[in-house]
Amino acid sequence: MDKPQFESLDQMAEATAAGLSQAAASIAFQLFRDKKFRKLAGFGRLSQTEQDRIFNELVVANLVLVMLIFEAPDLRIADDSRNYLSGVKERIPPAYVQNLKGLGIEAKHLQDWEKLIAMRYEEYARDRHDVRAAAMELESKERSLDMNSLAQIQMLVPVEAVAIGCHHHICRGETKGKDELFKLIFQSLTRFYFEFRMKIEGVKITPFDRANLALKKALDRIRKKKKD
Repeated sequence: MDKPQFESLDQMAEATAAGLSQAAASIAFQLFRDKKFRKLAGFGRLSQTEQDRIFNELVVANLVLVMLIFEAPDLRIADDSRNYLSGVKERIPPAYVQNLKGLGIEAKHLQDWEKLIAMRYEEYARDRHDVRAAAMELESKERSLDMNSLAQIQMLVPVEAVAIGCHHHICRGETKGKDELFKLIFQSLTRFYFEFRMKIEGVKITPFDRANLALKKALDRIRKKKKD
């Protein structure tokens, strides 16, 4: 018999984390190179250093989003899979840093990356509570909350928290009048979020109709929140 590709779950978790960190960077790069995104972000008047900072924020947003998916309480997976996913989650930051090291990035910059990922993870994980509370408040003003609406709110909390935070940091807090830029960031993160989450849950493509409906509702809630 052929020798197994992985000799332990730890090896498999490390390989999975490495692949996911590269996928997160790839998704970030796609948005970073998008002409509409660059126009809305004002790249024509930004220095190379500032453009690099924006790319870093996009990468970190996607990395943290993967980590938040793994710890989502409503993730539909077997209980015995949660420990494994928790291990993968913890390996994602060092996996990305190791990838940067392989590209020849200096050690001092690698330490900065470790700090940035940890800081954004703490921030976005903390912000989930405010996002959930705000979504429930806005939803309840329009209709009585039921199990379906609560489930949709819960599902979108991670991606909403990351998108709002990422948009804030990219704009250096000056987000007024930049709703279209937020929409692009949110759409990119949401596509990645649902595609990845559905793969974990083993869900076929048909639930995307419900996902798109939930996305539209989330965008409406965020717009209303900004107006208040």
